[in-house]
Amino acid sequence: MTYFGIFNSLLLFIMVIAAIVFIFLYSLITYITAYRHALELGYKKEKLQEITKSALVFTVVPSIAIVIGLITLSAVIGIPWSWFRLSVVGSVTYELMAADMTATGAGYESIAALAQTGDPKLVATIMFVMSFCIVCGILATLFFNKGFNGAISKMNNAGPVGALIVSSLLLALTVNIPLQVAKGPVYIATMITSALISLLCRVLAKKTGQKWLSSFEMALCLILGMASSLVWVQVFGA
Repeated sequence: MTYFGIFNSLLLFIMVIAAIVFIFLYSLITYITAYRHALELGYKKEKLQEITKSALVFTVVPSIAIVIGLITLSAVIGIPWSWFRLSVVGSVTYELMAADMTATGAGYESIAALAQTGDPKLVATIMFVMSFCIVCGILATLFFNKGFNGAISKMNNAGPVGALIVSSLLLALTVNIPLQVAKGPVYIATMITSALISLLCRVLAKKTGQKWLSSFEMALCLILGMASSLVWVQVFGA
């Protein structure tokens, strides 16, 4: 089978759908149990319904960005695996970075270059790396989160030095940025454009009081950022 023949196979679709249905049913049972328990504690139905509606809005609206990410990710690793990764645990940034590092480690220029060749040999490796690496983070949180949060709280209360240390730790999350901007002017221009769009959304939300703009911030950054990349390719010719 070819690269996309595996990533878009019927078997993978069935397995992904089964996993997502299981997670949906688990979430539904958890919601019903929590709702009934809240009624037992004396909460009114009207209040619970209001909370449910608010939760639905703030769940569905940000998912627009995830759908856009699904379209982007499916171009290089197929639809079912992208759907599974973004539905269960993961983010567009992480998934692309993990897949890209696997491809470059195998000697390809990028994950896009690997997808174009149609080489099926790295499919299992890509799946393993994307899954295993993020599981390590979950396990680390499970065992070390309490101590980590305690340490962060102490540093936050330690004055300017503590705040500087915490800020430095947060900057570590941006480690992927230098890897992207090093690829050329198109990447740099697209990143700056997305950053300006994000800043504009926040300024408008603050000035106009339209807080809903914050919910669409990521979606707008993704859509307009990708659109701007087409312009920058024409400008820089690469």
